[in-house]
Amino acid sequence: MKKYIFVTGGVCSSLGKGVAAASMGCLLEARGLNVRMIKIDPYINVDAGTMSPYQHGEVYVTNDGAETDLDLGNYARFTSSPLSRVNSITTGQIYQEVIQREREGRFLGRTVQVIPHITDRIKQRIRAIGDDENVDVTIVEVGGTVGDIESVPFIEAARQMIHELGHSSVISVHLTLVPEVAGGELKTKPTQHSVKELLEIGIQPDILLCRASTPLDEDLRRKIALFTNVEYEAVISAYDVAGTIYEIPFIYHEQGLDELALRKLQIPVPEARLEDWRRVVDVAKNAKRTVRIAMVGKYIDLNDSYKSIDEALFHGSIACESKIELVKLDSEKLEKNGNLAEALANIDGIIIPGGFGSRGVQGMINVAEHARNNGIPFLGICLGMQVMVIEYARNVLGYDEANSTEFAPECEHPVVSLLEEQIDIKNYGGTMRLGLSDSITMAGSLLRTAYGTERISERHRHRYEVSNKYRAPMEKAGLRIAGVTPDGALVESVEWPKHPWGLGVQFHPEFGSKPVAAHPLFRNFIAASLTYMTARSEGS
Repeated sequence: MKKYIFVTGGVCSSLGKGVAAASMGCLLEARGLNVRMIKIDPYINVDAGTMSPYQHGEVYVTNDGAETDLDLGNYARFTSSPLSRVNSITTGQIYQEVIQREREGRFLGRTVQVIPHITDRIKQRIRAIGDDENVDVTIVEVGGTVGDIESVPFIEAARQMIHELGHSSVISVHLTLVPEVAGGELKTKPTQHSVKELLEIGIQPDILLCRASTPLDEDLRRKIALFTNVEYEAVISAYDVAGTIYEIPFIYHEQGLDELALRKLQIPVPEARLEDWRRVVDVAKNAKRTVRIAMVGKYIDLNDSYKSIDEALFHGSIACESKIELVKLDSEKLEKNGNLAEALANIDGIIIPGGFGSRGVQGMINVAEHARNNGIPFLGICLGMQVMVIEYARNVLGYDEANSTEFAPECEHPVVSLLEEQIDIKNYGGTMRLGLSDSITMAGSLLRTAYGTERISERHRHRYEVSNKYRAPMEKAGLRIAGVTPDGALVESVEWPKHPWGLGVQFHPEFGSKPVAAHPLFRNFIAASLTYMTARSEGS
């Protein structure tokens, strides 16, 4: 019998269900199980592709080009679970699929209703993954909070699966809040009400993860167990960590969460092997060197906007046995009133991530020029690479009006532009170059050095490309083309000449980085930044 774990949340959103679900997956994999992860988002959007980073954080792209919730990034970093568009389920997808089947006459004239038709489709999507012969446990995270009207069909589908398959095959893990009030007292009442909401739907939680600022003492755990009808050992203290989120699996493991879940699912497994994860935490806590990296972007106000890049930089620092201090700078503010020399003083490396729209781009161009002229290690990703090309065209080739047609459609020198077949596209949903595709690295380039191989595969998410019309003048002026598509038609990477480490890539390497296996580009970027830090320190 296949096994399922449903992870739900209560009281309020943003308590960390994604990290909790991913941590459980990590622990089960450490015990030798094959795990699959599914994220359910109750919003009506079909996917996250057109959502603002300010609303929803970053868009995580899978190998097959699905634009998904950032929690799939957590799954990718914490587990080895393969991820594709089938691992992301939204209300929009479910209703779209059911309505399409109704239009095709699949329901033989019957009235189509939420129960059973919508809930049946939800269960079909979940079991299509979980019933695979290679899968031992499927962890399903239900977004939003219990009580939200949008979440009701998904919670009902979970209830039905528990009823149909039994408590030894499906368990409920409920994440809830134990807030701290004036005087430092932790209050259990919100957790009690959250569990009551879940019970009203028909689900008795098997395990509670209680989010709090500090560890729960025995008395609080016993009180919660008493009022929620959950056994004491199943009330897990999910307290704030002072260091890295990669400590969370250890916090759960020390309280027996993985052993408890497997006992309830009647799965006998060997001891967990967490040596690689322990090294990550040890380096994060005890490394002697700290590198200062400036991230210059346009969505700085929301921490989750560049989540995968934040984590990939951390992974790179772990690989280099150092700590990282990430300084986030708003490119728009730098453009309007920023003193670059002052803002970038004591910075060891600069990264410019992806983005859309013209706001703040001039600030990025100014930063790229500063990094190129001052030999500061630089990594440009997607828009960041395009900024490198625009800056080089303006300040080395002398094309003062060089720009991207995304920002200035009528500019004199469109060094970045749409492909011809894209020019008339008006529908922005799913129209980009998305998902995994190959690139060829040039011998002797920083790109080839990082990967150690000629052919690489990385995920893309963009519409605009470096214009081939300007490729030859750029190369003649010294800009190195470090990577191209296999047919040579499109530029995938550029490098600054006579610079210690200045590299831009059109793809998104951050999606392939893990704490136990840092992506080579981020590892080498951090290594170059540490070298620059040492030289700068000795010079001063």
